Amino acid sequence: MDAFVSYTITGLFFGAAYAVAASGLVLTYTTTRVFNLAHGATSMVMAFAYWQLHVGNGLPTWLSVVLVLFVIAPIYGVLLERLVMRGLGDSPVSVSLVVTLGVFIFLIGIAQQFWPRDRPRYVRLFFGTKGFPVLGVQMKYHYLLTIIVAAVVALLLWYLLNRMRIGTAMRAAVDNRELLELFGARANRVSMLSWAIGSSAAALAGILLVSSTGLDYFSLTFLVISSFAAAMLGRLSSLPLTYVGAIVLGLMVGYSQYVHGSQLLENGLQSSLPTLMLFAILIFVPQVRLRVGQVKGILAANVPSGRRALVAAVGLAVATLVVLPILNTTNTQRFGIAITYAIVMLSLVLLTGYGGYVSLSQFTFVGVGAAVACKMDTSSPLAILVAVLIAAAVGALVALPVLRLTGLYLALATLAFGQLMDNLVFQANFMFGFGGILRAKRVSLFGYDFNDTGSYVFLMVVVFLLVGMGLLALRRGPVGRLLIALRDSPAACATLGLNQRWFRVAVFSLSAGIAGLGGALLAGLNRFAAPNDFLTLQSLPLLLMAVVAGVTSVSGAFLGGMLLMLLPVIQATTPSLSGLVFLVIGGGAIMLGRDPNGLVNLFFRGLRLAEPRLPLPRRLRAFTAAPPPMMISEPQAVAEKQVAGHGVA
Repeated sequence: MDAFVSYTITGLFFGAAYAVAASGLVLTYTTTRVFNLAHGATSMVMAFAYWQLHVGNGLPTWLSVVLVLFVIAPIYGVLLERLVMRGLGDSPVSVSLVVTLGVFIFLIGIAQQFWPRDRPRYVRLFFGTKGFPVLGVQMKYHYLLTIIVAAVVALLLWYLLNRMRIGTAMRAAVDNRELLELFGARANRVSMLSWAIGSSAAALAGILLVSSTGLDYFSLTFLVISSFAAAMLGRLSSLPLTYVGAIVLGLMVGYSQYVHGSQLLENGLQSSLPTLMLFAILIFVPQVRLRVGQVKGILAANVPSGRRALVAAVGLAVATLVVLPILNTTNTQRFGIAITYAIVMLSLVLLTGYGGYVSLSQFTFVGVGAAVACKMDTSSPLAILVAVLIAAAVGALVALPVLRLTGLYLALATLAFGQLMDNLVFQANFMFGFGGILRAKRVSLFGYDFNDTGSYVFLMVVVFLLVGMGLLALRRGPVGRLLIALRDSPAACATLGLNQRWFRVAVFSLSAGIAGLGGALLAGLNRFAAPNDFLTLQSLPLLLMAVVAGVTSVSGAFLGGMLLMLLPVIQATTPSLSGLVFLVIGGGAIMLGRDPNGLVNLFFRGLRLAEPRLPLPRRLRAFTAAPPPMMISEPQAVAEKQVAGHGVA
């Protein structure tokens, strides 16, 4: 009985904290139509700020709380809305996801830069360990305060949105900003107020949880992500349902302490409950209509001809043969890692660049490919082929239960899937095992053993070029044009009778297979594979760097792979820049998230502008000239052409 009461109290405490965090998330989405993936990272940074004021600078507890909740967090929310989020609600869901994910990574970089792991940091519970007995179990005053605060926040937010004019203006700002301004309201200020309140709610959740979770960059961030499940149960609009979901989730986490058995079962189940609940809610609860879309013109990336792509591929292969003998063993290994990243980014070119689907768990498929290849004989090409096929099958299995999901719901489903794989599947004996490491050999092809690192890296470059040319050929054909049409206007394609769901399964499967290929090659390069190399968190910088470099082009995947490899190297050589990787990737995604063509597009655009001044021969000038990007303003017409010309039904 004592254990049941103790677990119930713990569950109510965590549920109340989840409810506070989820309420801020629902508020910002309801009033701005932007789902803030950086909500958990905001809680984490504000918890560090509270520690800095209270413990680092010795300010009283009440003053530190007031400064964080009513000064620092609101100012952060206002600046975030003004500099990043304004107008993002009218953008495609994939764009808003990438930008808020960029804020997520950027905030982790800020925390690492200002509060490095040079010493342990702790925050005491409010009132210490003092409490009062409840059915023979001590109820800490901190827990009671959290439950009361959650109830007060719920009442205040409900009153704000339903009984106050400013709350009505908040909801009106997202529906029709122009009409709201005709009535004399200032829509921009209303939006800034929403973000200020939402940031304060995230900060409050972080302060309440930090004494129990500890100050860590990732544990607190992903713990508050548990509030996503509660927000989804409320369908991003109902505060009462959101609070019910948060309390239920908290109790489930508390009662999971009854489970005893293997270490994998105990740790994996407790850490996976929030993602299991999120996955179940996404699948079984009807998704709310996120946004009434509007067909807008976008600039599509140039698609090179087959001849131009072949010449570029041969040029890169020759350049690799010239450069590899110059590199030492360490730099050759790093170059191979960069090519691995580039191959995995090719899977994002297909999925995100061409298809418009956002996956937050792409490195999970890399891990599947690596594990399968290691379980077999990685020296055999058959092992790599089987790894690709199984990774593709897993990708299809992920897509099947979420066939009806789109946009935000689909992205969150992939995030939940990745976390489940991290906590349960990868730790199982049939994969890596709990804390296990799998050994791998390098492939033998046509009687030649690629044991030398240089030759193996050249083989990886050849694989990258073959996959890249295959994607370009697909993009130039009818399937590629259909992908672009589905990305730009799914509604228009649906009216024409196109079967989007099974087409999406095929795209997810092929994308996962390419990622699995990268994993199998990476295992051979490193000669081993471990589960920590394929955590879901690594999928986030991968996606953002692909967007920064150019997720719509093969050249963008190559550049992104190089940059993603170089940043940790620079970080290692300059320890003072501990958060460099996250700062650069997050900042770049925030600035370039609205342009999926990325840095590569900017480079070629500048090259075309400078081309008349370059002393190039006429034949070379004609070959290097590229047509201007195609304006796709009528995706429905593109889809109609596909149906009429190729008989797609």
